Amino acid sequence: MLKFVLLLSNIVCLVLGQTCWKIGLGNLHLHGNLFQKFFQFVFSPFIFLGFILYILATIIWMYLLSKLPLSFLYPLQSVAYVLSLFVGAFLFKEQIPVTRWIGTGVILLGVYMVVK
Repeated sequence: MLKFVLLLSNIVCLVLGQTCWKIGLGNLHLHGNLFQKFFQFVFSPFIFLGFILYILATIIWMYLLSKLPLSFLYPLQSVAYVLSLFVGAFLFKEQIPVTRWIGTGVILLGVYMVVK
């Protein structure tokens, strides 16, 4: 059970990291020379938080890889695609075409088949 909680935590960290990057890039207004722009980018609060979340996701992922087969774990990580679709639709007000919703259903069916 703990492994599934950790897998879900990994997925949530990935999706939240991407969400932070999307927000951070939308709020970014870079000024100065290339060196200054680099530091403004990396240390932008949302960009930085996205990096932290990705580091945490990677640590969790490495632990999970040491405990479970890759052929089991990696397909389950596709749930991140599903969660990101909902983030895009509800947080960013993106228009999601029907074909993408159908594809999401196919992903969930595949996850179900891998877990079964």
